Amino acid sequence: MSNRFTNFVEAIPPVTRNLIIINLLVWLAEALFPRFGSLIVDHLGLHYVGASHFNPVQIITYLFVHDPGSPWHVLFNMFTLWMFGSILERIWGSKRYFLFYFVCGVGAAFIQEIVWAFTWMGDYVDVIARMNGLTSDTVRTIIDNGLDHGDPETLSGVARFKNMLVTIGASGAVFGIILGFAMLFPDRPMYLMFIPYPIKAKYMMIGYGILEFFLGVAEVGMVAHFAHLGGMLFGLIIILYWKKKGTFTGGRFY
Repeated sequence: MSNRFTNFVEAIPPVTRNLIIINLLVWLAEALFPRFGSLIVDHLGLHYVGASHFNPVQIITYLFVHDPGSPWHVLFNMFTLWMFGSILERIWGSKRYFLFYFVCGVGAAFIQEIVWAFTWMGDYVDVIARMNGLTSDTVRTIIDNGLDHGDPETLSGVARFKNMLVTIGASGAVFGIILGFAMLFPDRPMYLMFIPYPIKAKYMMIGYGILEFFLGVAEVGMVAHFAHLGGMLFGLIIILYWKKKGTFTGGRFY
């Protein structure tokens, strides 16, 4: 059993293997040492650029941080990375695949920052309005007046809320990986657990994109749906560039 497991691990291409190992080790540290885990999320998770806790390195480090309270977040991402990323790395080579992964991850962070820039105030107003039983217009007026006059309590509340905006996880990069697979093998049959019929990879990818868009607009749950779309968007941009250069399926690096 030990040899089989070792052979299985060694058969995974190096970049994919190391990404999976690092992500799992970070998650184990978070889960086994909760206080340390909260520090990891706070310092390495992606914060809003307008927050005091934002650090530029977070556009990379957030990709290695997952929800410490549940294994499913990291396990789903790593399983998907293993299933699709291994194939892409073997076809593209480790350097090209490494570049693609991080372009998708950074692109996802960039899109998430844009979304926060346009939505944080509205979200903050809604939270305060619900807590105090006031209308959104009333709360917006109070906050705007407080900010205009430099009210310490208003400034402190806004600062705390901005620091609460955090995104973690490799999902943005992983969605880019799924897109890459779908564009390499558009007609490959895929299966979903709750659908007993095969779906072509290209249609599944389109369905994922549409679903993520509407979930993001509807603000369903605490998932960064637009970050997922960002990973797909930047993955599409780099793939179209490679196609134009004639290097999408291999050959020269650029």
